[in-house]
Amino acid sequence: MTATAKSPWLLHYDASSCNGCDIEVLACLTPMYDVERFGIINTGNPKHADIFLVTGSVNEQNIKVLQQIYEQIPDPKVVIACGICACTGGIFRECYNTLGGVDNAIPVDVYAPGCAIRPEAIIDAVVTGLGILEERRSALKENRLAPRPVVTDVTAAAKIVDGVRVDEAVKAALEV
Repeated sequence: MTATAKSPWLLHYDASSCNGCDIEVLACLTPMYDVERFGIINTGNPKHADIFLVTGSVNEQNIKVLQQIYEQIPDPKVVIACGICACTGGIFRECYNTLGGVDNAIPVDVYAPGCAIRPEAIIDAVVTGLGILEERRSALKENRLAPRPVVTDVTAAAKIVDGVRVDEAVKAALEV
């Protein structure tokens, strides 16, 4: 077990959630759950992070920010989609401005659904992510770690609502 697995640094990003999952993420830092006893430290700098924990769904306002933060985190890294909104878009997935879950913007390693997700599930997802991080770290040492592509050109106009692409529906409505 490497030092990174014993003391991973975690970056939390709120990608437009209702704050229910954010409160539960912060609850993990309180004395009741105390993730710091496992060596997990919450950081605000992506260049120091090993694990990227994202809550909330992705929209056109935050997709580029999410991708930039992802690119700033050094390899090997693990992405955790925390909460049902981060996993699939949740109750907001049918909204006109929502692009869906985090995997529409960046590659996700661990999905932790729930509304709002329990702190125990968050800790379990981080522990699962630690196993993936260890595998990636050993692959990086052996030069087997391949870069993972970031999704490009995702817009709400390409979203399908009621079986019709939004941009096509708008174009048809303007022609009438």
